[in-house]
Amino acid sequence: MNIRNIAIIAHVDHGKTTLVDQLLRQSGTFRENEATAERMMDSMDQERERGITIEAKNASYAWKGTKVNIVDTPGHADFGGEVERILTMVDGCLLLVDASEGPLPQTRFVLNKALQHGIKVIVVINKIDRPDSRIGEVENEIFDLFIDLEAGEDQMNYETIYAIARNGLATTQRPNDHAEAMAFKGSLDPLFDAINRIVPPPRVEAEKPFALMVSNLSHSDFLGRICVGRIQQGSVKVGQPVAILGRNGKRTTARIQELMTYSGMKQIKAETLYAGDIAALAGVEAIEIGDTITTLENMTPLKRIEVDPPAVNMGFLVNSSPMAGREGKVLLSRELMLRLQKEALRNPAIRVEPTKFPDEFLVSGRGELQLAVIVEAIRREGFEVAVGKPKAVLNTVDGVVCEPIEKAFIDVPEDHFGVVNEMLCLRKGKMTNMVNKGSGRIRLDFEIPSRGLIGIRSHFLTATRGTGILNTIFHGYEPYKGDISERQNGAMVADRTGDTVPYGLFHLEPRGQLFIGAGTEVYEGMVIGENARDNDLWVNAVRTKKLTNMRASGTDEATTLSTPRLMTLERSLEWIRDDEIVEVTPKNVRIRKRKLKNPSGSREN
Repeated sequence: MNIRNIAIIAHVDHGKTTLVDQLLRQSGTFRENEATAERMMDSMDQERERGITIEAKNASYAWKGTKVNIVDTPGHADFGGEVERILTMVDGCLLLVDASEGPLPQTRFVLNKALQHGIKVIVVINKIDRPDSRIGEVENEIFDLFIDLEAGEDQMNYETIYAIARNGLATTQRPNDHAEAMAFKGSLDPLFDAINRIVPPPRVEAEKPFALMVSNLSHSDFLGRICVGRIQQGSVKVGQPVAILGRNGKRTTARIQELMTYSGMKQIKAETLYAGDIAALAGVEAIEIGDTITTLENMTPLKRIEVDPPAVNMGFLVNSSPMAGREGKVLLSRELMLRLQKEALRNPAIRVEPTKFPDEFLVSGRGELQLAVIVEAIRREGFEVAVGKPKAVLNTVDGVVCEPIEKAFIDVPEDHFGVVNEMLCLRKGKMTNMVNKGSGRIRLDFEIPSRGLIGIRSHFLTATRGTGILNTIFHGYEPYKGDISERQNGAMVADRTGDTVPYGLFHLEPRGQLFIGAGTEVYEGMVIGENARDNDLWVNAVRTKKLTNMRASGTDEATTLSTPRLMTLERSLEWIRDDEIVEVTPKNVRIRKRKLKNPSGSREN
């Protein structure tokens, strides 16, 4: 059977998962009366809530006698490690680009990785029905991007498809204007045919002994660990004994208990699979992503997957607050370590290291969002955990301390240029390019330390009144740029345990912004708000009014409280300082001091 393996790659929110939905529907993968959800590939709760793809997933369809394996990849830069390892399984890719926004930072990242792997690229300009589409300019920007990434002559001869993925439409003819794009009728047949014609068959060696490199890991309650990857050599059958060639020459043996391939979004059992197909194997437990599964006689591992190094790390601690264990199960240090190692096993872009404290572990990843997703996953499993402030990962190169630098691509209205420029310059950012096309908006390119981006997004949206767009991508390592000023305001910290009351909070409102409302249980050392000044303020949030027998007209104040600022997990991670941690439980997110006792020892009356 003819086989094609393709990945769908693009910047976040350019329509990858929507296009996969339509490819599966129009290829006849589902029955006519079969109920299918929107964005079927986004199966995780967090993916549906955030509207982004977090984990790469496999599916397949058949078109005119050819089986096409599809891999849907994340579009957010923090999950770039997923893209890097998935590209080892495919021979072609669909590069989706928004017809209005054009190539964005993650477009550059994923295209660069695809070109390095020698993968055949089909460009799909999506959302051509947008009123603000600029198809001609976007085509020029894509061509410039190929040149900038030093694509080869063969890679420069890419084919362009114009699509409206939401409506399941594609064409090879560029619409002349918006009206023509809106009047367009048809199907995805031109895209199906282009995939079969342009994407080459798998580059494999069928005559050699069986070999497969593990590109993804999943888990089944019935089968245990499931390894996913493309068969690079030979064939494999159920019950076959295999060798696992791991890191640093490690070698173990196992037996294939179950063999599966993809049909639509389902894994179906198979007795034998051959080189070029994407297989899912069960029965191999002690294995990592990048390991080679091969025959017992073959001792030559395939080239291991290499991913870019992590840029941000964060401490994960055992929850030791006075409320620990009330709202979920507290993970002990050994359990926390095993849970984090399980995450690192599934994602090679994650690293877990011990610290000098037995109840704290250092987890490194691509960005704040990736680490926040791990915390949220632990929380949804019913566990409690505490996390520290995200920090940049520093490296020493030739005796010089270097830090990760990111490229920030900003699109803002002209009116907000000054405040945005000042914000990034204060965080050691350096402007490298500015484009003003006279449309009322300016595009800015900055090079800025990764630590300068920690906590910037909420301030950026506030400064631009929600009209600014900020995208970042890892650029490289440069010498340490110097200290960056942190949060300017101090914290309001509860100095005793109890339930907050309106009277106590009403008299604290002039001192800053509160994070909690009345009736919330607090403990000593818990942060309840942001001080208007730069120092930490220990306050009594449970103070009640002293009652007397005397009453007089006009002496009672109306205790109407302002709406508190809701501190989500991401906001809390952006806000905290080094001496604060975030306590995360299945029901609440709280900020507290590392040392719960008031350092001055005094209490507010």
